[in-house]
Amino acid sequence: MSGNFTLLDAIVMASYLLIVIGMGFYYSGKREQSFNDYFLAGKKVGWFAVGMSIFATNISSEHFIGLAGAGASRGLAVGQFELMAIFILIILGWVVAPIYLKSGVVTTPEFLEKKFDRSLRKPFATISIVIYVFTKITVSLFAGGILFYKLFGLNIYTSAVIVVLFTGLYSILGGAHAVIRTSVFQGIVLIAGAVLLTLYGLNAVGGFSGLEQRLPPDFFHMFKPSTDPDYPWTGVLFGAPIIAFWYWLTDQYFIQKVLAARSLNDARMGSLFAASLKVLPVFILVLPGLLAAAMFPGLSGDQTYPTLLAGSLLPSGVKGLVVAGLLAAIMSSLASTFNATAVLVTNDFYRPEHPDATDRELVLIGRLATTAIVVVAILSIPLIKLVSSQVYLFLQSVQGYVSPPIAAVFLFAFMIKGKANAKAAVWTLAVGEFIGVSRLILDALFHSGAIQGTFVKAFVGINFLHFSIFLFFLSAFVFLSLTPVFGGRTRATVVFDERDLKQSVDGMQVAGELDTAVGAYRANTLLSFLILLVVAGLWSLWF
Repeated sequence: MSGNFTLLDAIVMASYLLIVIGMGFYYSGKREQSFNDYFLAGKKVGWFAVGMSIFATNISSEHFIGLAGAGASRGLAVGQFELMAIFILIILGWVVAPIYLKSGVVTTPEFLEKKFDRSLRKPFATISIVIYVFTKITVSLFAGGILFYKLFGLNIYTSAVIVVLFTGLYSILGGAHAVIRTSVFQGIVLIAGAVLLTLYGLNAVGGFSGLEQRLPPDFFHMFKPSTDPDYPWTGVLFGAPIIAFWYWLTDQYFIQKVLAARSLNDARMGSLFAASLKVLPVFILVLPGLLAAAMFPGLSGDQTYPTLLAGSLLPSGVKGLVVAGLLAAIMSSLASTFNATAVLVTNDFYRPEHPDATDRELVLIGRLATTAIVVVAILSIPLIKLVSSQVYLFLQSVQGYVSPPIAAVFLFAFMIKGKANAKAAVWTLAVGEFIGVSRLILDALFHSGAIQGTFVKAFVGINFLHFSIFLFFLSAFVFLSLTPVFGGRTRATVVFDERDLKQSVDGMQVAGELDTAVGAYRANTLLSFLILLVVAGLWSLWF
């Protein structure tokens, strides 16, 4: 094996795979699965599993490869995307999770149907599945393939097929039970591996003070000028939250974990726990990039993390755990993608046309849908070559072009009490996505040299975060302008009732447990405050 990968490392990685597959089979064979069992884990998931599965689902290979590469190139500034997510996850726990749970929906497209009408349900489900293929699946496999080629000499396509087949196996059999339970284990493994790599790296460069001596001071500033081509502070503070709003509050990929919670408090605590975990990537994913830049001067880009891992930094056995952590990140994200796609197909396409379908029939459709998306994932592997070498910025930019219209529509869905105007929402999505996809195509054509011109150069030269701000407000303007035209209302009143704090998910009053509810409320408030205090501390330290 290449990359100083020893037999002990192989044993550690094989042990990880055996445990994950074993867990998948265990949770798939416990009992006959109902619709809620297969897609929402029976709505019995506690706060720790909710939070850890959200984090493990989020962190995939593009975070390891991309954040480290960006860190080696520009320093800590890329960590701002992770910190911005914290604010949105707090909003998820306090405001949006109660809205979803109170609505009684299974998917976010179903929520749109309740807030608007059925005309948005299938189109949004379709958009979500297409985005999964072109971002979550291809980007994860591309980033993972870079590492596996460096370590084992496997080409990207071979490694992608192996990972997809392993992950698809337990996703098909176990559904949400297997996906969430394995994600908890995978989250622990990926954190442990990433922490060890960071500690060994810091030891090699003489600690944080030694790192600061080896790198330019600019690497330790998280706020860049507004003219910065990658991380302008204006785009970070106002554009990144728009992408995060779409990513964390509207994507079935994450909302499915919240809907699987056994209570509102578990959903809220899980979201806040995930928010606290999002501090970690700055130290265990971005910081290794700085360590690599210090140890290998001139190294940057997506080869950073593989080079760091393939060297002699890590002792035998530890390297196997770190690789297992990265594999865990890929598999947990893919499994959640497969499961989210299955519930979208079953709940938003099949179930409305077959309202009398039994649980057994719906679970079968779910398994067939999972199998289909696994096949699609394998067939889409050639698309990997389209992914930019700056994988994390590529992912963020694509999301920055497609997310603003969706974020605008959902914002009004959350805020307008009662039914909102469906025609205005459809036009908002149509106009906004047309502009966003046009920008994405122009970017690709311009950078490939297919088209040139002063206007095109100026247009594609707009930072994607600034473009996200523009597109979000344009989408909001379209919705507000068309709503009265189509006879709708725009009066905004947040659809959230404080009484939800004293209610369980099914809406039953738990007055007898009032002390427990008040205690949980206070604990969650304190946790939210502490998380925000940590972010403020990091900003003041690395302003």
